[in-house]
Amino acid sequence: MNRPVRRLAVVVALLFASLFASTTWIQFVRAEALNTTSGNSRQLYAELGRDRGQITVDGRAIATSVEVEGDDYQYLRQYADGPLWAPVTGFYSIRYGATGIERAENDVLAGTSDDLFYRRVTDMLKGEQPRGGSVALTLRPAVQQAASDALDGRKGAVVALDAETGDVLAMVSGPTYDPNRLATHNGTDLTDAWRQLNDDEDDPLVNRAIGGNLYPPGSTFKIVVAAAALESGSYTADTLLAGPARLTLPQTTTTLGNDEGTACGPNDQVSLLDALRESCNTAFASLGMDLGQDAVAEQAQKFGFGEDLSIPLRVTPSTFPSDLNQPQLAQSSIGQFDVRSTPLQVAMLSAAVANDGVLMKPNLVAEVRDQSFNVVDQPSSDEIGRAVSADTAATLRTMMEAVVSRGTGTRAAIPGVEVGGKTGTAQHGVGLPPYAWFTSYAIQGDRKVAVAVVIEDGGSVDSAYGGRLSAPVAKTVMQAALSDDGWGQR
Repeated sequence: MNRPVRRLAVVVALLFASLFASTTWIQFVRAEALNTTSGNSRQLYAELGRDRGQITVDGRAIATSVEVEGDDYQYLRQYADGPLWAPVTGFYSIRYGATGIERAENDVLAGTSDDLFYRRVTDMLKGEQPRGGSVALTLRPAVQQAASDALDGRKGAVVALDAETGDVLAMVSGPTYDPNRLATHNGTDLTDAWRQLNDDEDDPLVNRAIGGNLYPPGSTFKIVVAAAALESGSYTADTLLAGPARLTLPQTTTTLGNDEGTACGPNDQVSLLDALRESCNTAFASLGMDLGQDAVAEQAQKFGFGEDLSIPLRVTPSTFPSDLNQPQLAQSSIGQFDVRSTPLQVAMLSAAVANDGVLMKPNLVAEVRDQSFNVVDQPSSDEIGRAVSADTAATLRTMMEAVVSRGTGTRAAIPGVEVGGKTGTAQHGVGLPPYAWFTSYAIQGDRKVAVAVVIEDGGSVDSAYGGRLSAPVAKTVMQAALSDDGWGQR
């Protein structure tokens, strides 16, 4: 073979090698990424050409796919009682992708999950059309409906948890939206719906229970500070704290006052229990400064602040600020300054107290079933960790029960049921109506439920107290959760 022929052979061999390498890279290494990219129309047609699995609650489908004729796509996604469940289900759109459970559990619903591999092989061998698996949620219809009705169209959120397992019993965010508008295959209607929902200044597409612009938790954060004090061993429920009408913050001429404008007790002193019962700002601001930033931050972390949760919806981590000076620490100790929280996190505070100090990981998925409705996965109840000792949890329950029986949260009381709670009124701007908070737990027999409610801009500056607005909502939700319909077979 002469030299030119040899050179040509080398070039041809290199070209074949390059072609083989690029084909291998595309078909094997990059296959998954290319298949799942939002711009892959073949993948979209493939997904909408199969029967996407159901999302169910208590055995009833709340998201299904129906076969349509004369359409570019074979199946249309439909949502029963769409606005009620939208904060959790999210939507599945041919143009705008998926959110909520539709996105978090897409591999199951689309039938591509590894858990469904053998079912896919069986369908292929039988020549059957591929189908998606189904996802059953932990939500309880009676509790979700009660939470939605009690929020009554106001901006805010409600979360209810089974304190012992972490199961989410209700998750409502207001205002909500109808996901059917975003599931349509009509391009004009779809574009109009997307534009209207995104232009809405009330942000209906945001699940306020777990994300968006997080809220200052206000006085609900006093549970964390009280827990840090009790855990330190230097305080009991009867320890007297300074509770003057106004507290001058260190190194400033700024004063911090109580909501009622009066001292919290005789001689400007109040017990830790009574400070929580009547939500004494000056006592908790002083207590936080005495404990120090590290102690308060560590206790917040034990309750879940900073935790990057997937339930499997992604939860924006709640935050407690760092590098605080004393005035900032005082404000942070009453849930102001730069403390930010989701309603889910605030519900977790009460859940850990009700559960003898053990914090459970919240969870929305009860089980996953294959195309023949055989259970292929059943998430277990997982502990995040111990937030406080059992003794501290018992003391906190005594203190939170006093809030409900003879404090700021009496509107949450349920006859014959052990109920503890904490009100909160969170300032978020000069002259703006505060956010009205309430977090609580209810224990009846072996049932333990924890609830958090936040109502945005719930009234005038003087009236938007969590005890007036949010406590009645929490009571309604707790009653629904403790009922046989609310608890159910989970």
